[in-house]
Amino acid sequence: MMLNITVVGTGYVGLSNAVLFARQHTVTSLDIDAKRVELINQRLSPIADDYIEKTLKDSELKLTATLNKEAAYKSADYIIIATPTNYDSDTNSFDTSSIESVIADILPINTTAPIIIKSTIPVGYTAQIKAKFQTEQIIFSPEFLREGKALYDNLYPSRIIVGEKSERGEAIAQLYLNATVEKNAPTLCMHSTEAEAVKLFSNTYLAMRVAYFNELDTYCAKHGLDSFDIVRGVGLDPRIGQHYNNPSFGYGGYCLPKDTKQLLANYKDVPQDLIQAIIHSNKTRKQFIVKEILKKRPNVVGIYRLTMKSGSDNFRDSAIQDIMYELKEYNIDVIVYEPTLKTKEFEGYALYSELTEFLSKSDVILANRMHTDLEAVKAKVYTRDLFGDN
Repeated sequence: MMLNITVVGTGYVGLSNAVLFARQHTVTSLDIDAKRVELINQRLSPIADDYIEKTLKDSELKLTATLNKEAAYKSADYIIIATPTNYDSDTNSFDTSSIESVIADILPINTTAPIIIKSTIPVGYTAQIKAKFQTEQIIFSPEFLREGKALYDNLYPSRIIVGEKSERGEAIAQLYLNATVEKNAPTLCMHSTEAEAVKLFSNTYLAMRVAYFNELDTYCAKHGLDSFDIVRGVGLDPRIGQHYNNPSFGYGGYCLPKDTKQLLANYKDVPQDLIQAIIHSNKTRKQFIVKEILKKRPNVVGIYRLTMKSGSDNFRDSAIQDIMYELKEYNIDVIVYEPTLKTKEFEGYALYSELTEFLSKSDVILANRMHTDLEAVKAKVYTRDLFGDN
């Protein structure tokens, strides 16, 4: 049966959900950014994601983007919220105001459609928000997507989790499963609070794994050991595996920094050592990288890409930015090559759009991931990349 599905937000989560369901259902994509709406209606992606770009261009999608809230909500059978929830260090919690604003807009227009929250939220939030709005229509379903691979991870999900043990919860899980390619992903229905915890503990484990291999690499760098051989040898244990083990300048991006902090905040009055240590380890790693750069006594440090992953255009909270700020404190001149930005500067740092000029002006070039752009100046490049992947 074809359904009317509205997706609020056109970031990685929102747009990947919209494109996923528009292959089978009628989808309305709602946003407050007129430029994004225009691009989607022209079948152009406002974000970097190969699968989204290709599907928008080549597939017959029943997808319309709009700025009109009433039109988007009125006839919707399901409404998916995928708005940002940034971590607020003053309150030690996610800023969920965008979610609450959307719900407040929906309920006077549509009281029957299930409202599925895909934004990341604190543990216990769904129960609180249902009580606040006096509605049982709100359901949490965590997403497990990679930047730049968001649609792929929806088409081939590792698991589908819905935060409600009910026939409705099962129907939502089936809705997502029917939209996948292989239709064999495990589905789990659980209470909302447990589903919220799954999301935060999953991302904190990934952050822990990044921190672990970064600390292994720091040890190797300090003692002159070959990280490549040690990481491969460790990973051959099948309990550990040869995946998600490539050293970096630190974990960053939109999810891991904020999700680890939120989980730590949820640990208030609960004994813990490890969660705090993961966050501290990431700071220590970035400080180590800064010290290694300072040893080279550069006058000009070039930053090759603010983005930390290939195939992504998102550099929110990328680890390299903390390193840049720290180098500036030591009066190092820092310049940036980031072709996705069309301005002359980024937060006071000079931006270069011409690669050759950027390479020639840099004494040391920091690259979280090695790229063919840098082959000719390899001697200048500082990277901890072992395997050439994310």
